[in-house]
Amino acid sequence: GVFNDVMCAGKESTFEFIQNVLDEVLKLFPSDYIHIGGDECPKTRWKECPLCQERIKEEGLSDEHHLQSYFIQRVEKYLNKKGRKLIGWDEILEGGLAPNAAVMSWRGEDGGIAAAKQSHYVVMTPGSHCYLDHYQGKPESEPLAIGGFTPLEKIYSYEPVPAVLSESEKAFILGAQGNVWTEYMPDASHVEYMVYPRAAALAEVVWSPKAKRDYTNFFERLKHQLVRYDVYKVNYSKSALNK
Repeated sequence: GVFNDVMCAGKESTFEFIQNVLDEVLKLFPSDYIHIGGDECPKTRWKECPLCQERIKEEGLSDEHHLQSYFIQRVEKYLNKKGRKLIGWDEILEGGLAPNAAVMSWRGEDGGIAAAKQSHYVVMTPGSHCYLDHYQGKPESEPLAIGGFTPLEKIYSYEPVPAVLSESEKAFILGAQGNVWTEYMPDASHVEYMVYPRAAALAEVVWSPKAKRDYTNFFERLKHQLVRYDVYKVNYSKSALNK
């Protein structure tokens, strides 16, 4: 769940800790982008904390949302100094985006649209279409899940590039991502069940031009893919195949 107890933005030791963690992460992962989260951060403790309130005054910030922006920007500067780029969930838009940050838009598409309009790169991953931890068949016939209903065809229907963007703004949409949160998945076999074959639908969405996508055609071709899953003993869901 979401807790009010969050990192103190008023303590320098907080940033020292984050930098030490990032130093370890950077050694492990050579990627250009480093995901720092930045989501679901209640401001309750920051409003009550004298150190956080002092930070707001010292930095000339207007409120706790801008304190979050200050927090993220400090982390971004550190990553940039190390030759890396920051990416975070769409809450990092609150209080103003860090200068070079990329955004993952999960609370719908509005955050991604806003970021693209500000010339920031975006990965679309809205809960409406891209969460593979949602139910994929009738809940009464499925293992317990966190909720939602995202069947195979719905995922295939997703278009990651919003039509409201101009042609130049559309260039900032890097693609889409399927999210799999495992609170209700006790083992790897259960994760496979939730992911496949829906991952195949999302893969075709992000790797194929919109004009060439056809769900009926995809569904027929998927039958051959299922044979491959069987060969590799992938625990895919058959309920997702009910049209």
